[in-house]
Amino acid sequence: MTLRMLKSAGFRTSCVRDRATTARVKAATYDAYNITHPANNRGRNQVCELDHLVSLELGGADTIDNIWPQCGPSNVELGHRYFKQKDSVENYLAAAVRAGTISLKDAQEKIAKDWTQFLGPAGAWSRQYQRRLSGGD
Repeated sequence: MTLRMLKSAGFRTSCVRDRATTARVKAATYDAYNITHPANNRGRNQVCELDHLVSLELGGADTIDNIWPQCGPSNVELGHRYFKQKDSVENYLAAAVRAGTISLKDAQEKIAKDWTQFLGPAGAWSRQYQRRLSGGD
């Protein structure tokens, strides 16, 4: 995937999701990591997500070698679970790549190495983005 494609107004992750690897094959990832697939794992009860290490928004492959079960913690509200926090990092980095403030290569390498390094900037970006959406900025 190229930077030009990622910057395209028509790009959506649904364009590439489940094309190279089906949802059924991905579900076997829980077994590969020796994690029991959580029952009733949706909505407020969701405790795990099959996540892309390098997100589709950053040109990551929709293949088994880029997918892992990201779980927990279950004792916090849904928005504070790790997979939801990583979603905000993915959105932040995708916006930064489109804006040219980080290269696609750097974003891919850094999210794969340690996505948590972006929690602070992603949180600030998300709050600012939400203010703009609500007309407050």
